Amino acid sequence: MFEANLLEGKRILVTGGGTGLGKSMARRVLELGAEVAIAGRRKAVLDEAAEELIKDTGGKVKAYELDIRVPDQIEAVVEQLWRDGPLDGLVNNAAGNFISRTEDLSPRGFDAVANIVLHGTFYVTNAIGKRWIASGHEGTVLSILATWVWTGSPFVTPSSMSKAGIAAMTKGLAVEWGPRGIRLNAIAPGPFRVENSVARGSWSMAGGTLATDKIPMRRNGDRTELADLAVFLLSDRCAYINGAVIAIDGGQWLNNPGTYARYSNLNDEDWKRLRTQSLQPSRERTTPTA
Repeated sequence: MFEANLLEGKRILVTGGGTGLGKSMARRVLELGAEVAIAGRRKAVLDEAAEELIKDTGGKVKAYELDIRVPDQIEAVVEQLWRDGPLDGLVNNAAGNFISRTEDLSPRGFDAVANIVLHGTFYVTNAIGKRWIASGHEGTVLSILATWVWTGSPFVTPSSMSKAGIAAMTKGLAVEWGPRGIRLNAIAPGPFRVENSVARGSWSMAGGTLATDKIPMRRNGDRTELADLAVFLLSDRCAYINGAVIAIDGGQWLNNPGTYARYSNLNDEDWKRLRTQSLQPSRERTTPTA
């Protein structure tokens, strides 16, 4: 589908790149010639992922321990990255989420998600963007969102609010930074199967399975499909696409928004049980502090 050297010479940072969809995107850009940095909070996981990616692709991968909620850490890591030359692309993939009735949320619970998804994504984007602007270097930012940016979603209010904010950032900075040769776009995935789990899916209460009857394509996504879309948006082949938020969900959000509305019928006992289970998508896991 793509030329083998499509991203040759590009240096790309993928936050949350050690697992799930982040690792899948990192793998694909490596296969097409890019040099990749992966960042996240769990260094052991990152090191293991980097070793695997290098072995499988023969590409160049560096791992950086980074909590994107901490601006000083971001500045230190980005400064370290720049010592080897400027980045050409950023994939904002790190996220956190848990399911909860909004009335059960404490400020701490809300911040647990918003500090990663909204604040952290902005911190990383701005740290890299201002360096591109200062040096006159062109670059591309790609943020991974969800179709909730159009529909909202009950029971994941901190996530849907935060992702909508990043969609607004994508559109606003596309205009503000476009004249500097900096493009910003976003992908809004539906359910994707990743490493024996599911990312961004709508789980049923019966066994944690995914229902596909509301997805027009009648299936979940393959992570390679999302990775190829990410590659396209990061490449110079689509340099005129700027400020777009593209759904990749088999048409789910048009037919039946992929939200957690199905939880509306749960009773208090169901919610108590849910709080003790790990039903959230694997790449968006965070401690359910409510």
